[in-house]
Amino acid sequence: MSTAVAGKPKTPVASAKRTKLTWPVVLLLIALALVLFAAVGAATGNHGLTSSGQISAALASAVPIAMAGLGGLWSERAGVVNIGLEGMMVAGTFCGAWGGFLVNPWVGLLAGMAGGALGGLLHALVTVTFGVDHIVSGVGINLLIPGICAYVNRIYYKDYVNDGAGANQSPPADSLPTFTFPGLSSWLGTVEKHHWFLVSDVAGIVRGLVTDLSVVTLVAAAFLVASYFLLWRTVFGLRLRSCGENPTAAESLGVNVYKYKYLAVISSGAFAGLGGAYLSLVAAHFYRDGQTQGRGFIGLAAMIFGNWMPGGLAAGAGLFGFTDSLQLRDADSVHVLLLVVAVAMALLALWQFYRRKLTAGVISAVVAGGVATWYACTDEVQRPLIVATPYVITLVVLALASQRLRMPKADGQVYRKGQAK
Repeated sequence: MSTAVAGKPKTPVASAKRTKLTWPVVLLLIALALVLFAAVGAATGNHGLTSSGQISAALASAVPIAMAGLGGLWSERAGVVNIGLEGMMVAGTFCGAWGGFLVNPWVGLLAGMAGGALGGLLHALVTVTFGVDHIVSGVGINLLIPGICAYVNRIYYKDYVNDGAGANQSPPADSLPTFTFPGLSSWLGTVEKHHWFLVSDVAGIVRGLVTDLSVVTLVAAAFLVASYFLLWRTVFGLRLRSCGENPTAAESLGVNVYKYKYLAVISSGAFAGLGGAYLSLVAAHFYRDGQTQGRGFIGLAAMIFGNWMPGGLAAGAGLFGFTDSLQLRDADSVHVLLLVVAVAMALLALWQFYRRKLTAGVISAVVAGGVATWYACTDEVQRPLIVATPYVITLVVLALASQRLRMPKADGQVYRKGQAK
């Protein structure tokens, strides 16, 4: 006997509302962060976190992470997961240093992108054509390419010992030019030295963004902007993104899914290779084993943090670049960062209590109290903790942002032409 009541309407399930980050909200959060950093700097007398030197170092650390993340964005928007970015970055470091030493650093940049693109081609061949699992292919690339580069480095550069080569590194290449906005940088430096509340902090941040910029930094910024317009404002971008959302439907509309996947993954490798070339031509001027230090994976995390969007990716790269650059600064500035985190978590706890989210509020308050106690009871942060900060921040940010993520629907799926939906 059926217990169903005829004609009784089904109760709709209320969907959870997600607050969308609009530009006014983003600008407000940035303004609050600036005020917080300025207030902590004024209270402690340490303005190192907003100094032009810190911002310049953060920007330099963010560029390779952003390029690796941009490579992941192109690939995954076409439906191909690319965890082989680390190996493609290694190819970029090796080929970039090789081209930079033998010819000039400009050729080195192109060689680095070509090396990464070859890694992307290999990944596309294995995943798109042969249908191998994307994760398996990416792991294989991360093992294969660094091994090849280390082997070739040992047998090729041994004849260039007099030029500065060694068993684990290449000879140094020439430097690429840098750019400083004339007049603006010196004026901002004068304002920064006065330590006026908020004004000097903003001046220090802006000065770090306009002083001694590597030409590769400008190229990377141009690639980020161009990628947004190309992927979201052109027919080409619409077709490429459709391959990552519903390749069967794209195929039914005449889109050559294989072609767009190949283009996306090869471009992905080229961007990762550019990030690797930055490390061997700008950051260090030579290739050495282990140079990327996991930046390919951090770039992938920045892409996920940015919700597969160029703007969010840039913000994530900036965050990870800032934490990565802390190991280059003095220990006092890192210690002051603990106070910044404690105040931020206390404000977050108040906001959660205001929204009547007691559990989240209590957790935030406990974290704020713990970090504040850490700051009050110590005079410095141990260097091993500073070195581990980028990786810890990566895990924390991904955990906090996980509920807002919306990946392409067909991301990671093996596609076969003519397959049913």
